[in-house]
Amino acid sequence: MIRTLVVVTALAIAPAAFAQSSSGAAGGAASGAATGAVGGAIVGGPAGAAVGAAGGAVAGAVVGGIAADRRSEFRTYVTEQKVPSVTYKEQVVVGATLPETVTYREVPAKYGKTEYRYTVVNNKTVLVEPKTRKIVQIID
Repeated sequence: MIRTLVVVTALAIAPAAFAQSSSGAAGGAASGAATGAVGGAIVGGPAGAAVGAAGGAVAGAVVGGIAADRRSEFRTYVTEQKVPSVTYKEQVVVGATLPETVTYREVPAKYGKTEYRYTVVNNKTVLVEPKTRKIVQIID
């Protein structure tokens, strides 16, 4: 009964959290918290929901990439740079670590994420944390 209530509550909260903001750290934290709460509730009941929400909020807030209103412009910029697409045999997902052989390019300051680099993998533009080579955002 309690587990069902927590799952239903978490599912009800998720759309509101996503609606709050879809860009930057705030949006990442909100959507991460909602997603984490739902997953945690399903696996671990009320305690799992609390832990999942906290972990999801942290992961969502840390990542933050190029804001939604700048993504189209950034995609156009990358296309104009004629960046060749790298073939990657794994799934292109946030958190995936790219091989050392991939070449990364600096993100122009006007997009606000100069701590990251970008490249194109399997025809998808991605932001990468250069020290770890992990994908932090897929620019769709």
